[in-house]
Amino acid sequence: MHNETVDVAVSKPGVFSWYKDINRKQWLTFVVALLGWTLDAMDLLLYVYALPKIRDTWSLTETEAAWLFGITLASSAIGGALFGIITDYIGRIRGLTYSILLYSVFTGLSAFSPNVYFFLVCRFFLGLGMGGEWASGEILVAETWPAEHRGKVVGMVQSGWGIGYILAAILSILILPHADLEITLPFLGHIFFHSWRVLFLVGILPAFLVFFVYRHCEEPEIWKTTAEMRSQKKLSEKGQSFTFIQLWRGDLIGFTIRAILLTSFCMIAYWGLNTWVPTYLASPVSKGGAGLGLVKGYTMTIIISVGALVGCNTFGLINDKLGRRPTFVGFLIMMALLVPVFGSITEIHKMIEGFISIETLALLSGFPLGFFGTGFYSGFGAIFAEVFPTRARGTAQGFCYNFGRGASALAPAIFAGVAGMTLMGHKLGYGFSLITASVFAILAAITVLTFPETKGKKLDIE
Repeated sequence: MHNETVDVAVSKPGVFSWYKDINRKQWLTFVVALLGWTLDAMDLLLYVYALPKIRDTWSLTETEAAWLFGITLASSAIGGALFGIITDYIGRIRGLTYSILLYSVFTGLSAFSPNVYFFLVCRFFLGLGMGGEWASGEILVAETWPAEHRGKVVGMVQSGWGIGYILAAILSILILPHADLEITLPFLGHIFFHSWRVLFLVGILPAFLVFFVYRHCEEPEIWKTTAEMRSQKKLSEKGQSFTFIQLWRGDLIGFTIRAILLTSFCMIAYWGLNTWVPTYLASPVSKGGAGLGLVKGYTMTIIISVGALVGCNTFGLINDKLGRRPTFVGFLIMMALLVPVFGSITEIHKMIEGFISIETLALLSGFPLGFFGTGFYSGFGAIFAEVFPTRARGTAQGFCYNFGRGASALAPAIFAGVAGMTLMGHKLGYGFSLITASVFAILAAITVLTFPETKGKKLDIE
């Protein structure tokens, strides 16, 4: 078995002095992966904020609107598996650039959708690129940074999701209330250019990141070694076989099954919750919402996203100190406990009305929910990089992570269905439906415990 670790240094004393262990090439891969993931999140989450206006444009039901988002999550599973294979065979950098181009271009194209079917096709291809970006970017930093700092860098990259969420929220607040236009386009004719179309048009900007990636980034040494061994047929017999088939053979099948269960439970919890959080906060109390209105509600999601940003980075620091399993389980359990509180802020406000505003309640419960309810995402990259070998790491991470995204395509519809249910003559509403996330978070925590502890492990080629 061949092992390789890149530029492992003896850490300097001090909480933040570890940054001195990292060289320029490693910092560059971090910046590229962070930007790719941030802009991936921004493009994807623009839909969450634009959902009410898109629903009104084509007179969609809540369930139909949820499935429009679900198709993106489903196609991301295909994209993740596809780009994971691409990164194993042609490189992490190429996989990253192709995925960024794909999700950017189709976000921009969706702005010109003449009907819901064209929009659906754009969302499908956007999902392909979105799925591929995580597989490429996370592996790039995991294979480039020293083993003792792998948890930190994965956490820092994952924090880009919170930044992307904040960017999507800010753009939505600035554009959605003000940017309705009427224009005439060749072949498409006269179009009332809704503000959500302007919002999606902005989503093509990440494509320009590709030029920076190609100009400044290099493939990890461990991937170069593996690629050379594969081309010279020096890998073992199992290593020379097609990477996707390797996932279902004796030494890897157990990790593959556990990984797809973990990502499925986590992402059903996350996407079921976060698809409806902006709608929950903005909707009137009579419809099961928090009654904050669009601007206040969407602004509150920025606070949640700040919590997510801090949570992802904190997870990475704890991950390198305490280990993969305890950190992951702790965050998931805290998420499960916080979701019912966040989903019940209107009821809590009624009991203490006059003492504290509902905006303050949303803030006090939303920040820690973002912290724990997104921070756990920082656990996937480190665990998966350490249990799967380099010969199939891209395929494994791309497939397993995005299988969960595919499974989470069911989440928006599940939560919408729960929200529409009635109990004793009263509609349950968005707040109650969010509690469903707690169940899946607990299932995910149980699954984490089936993984071995891999903190500080050297990455395997074979």
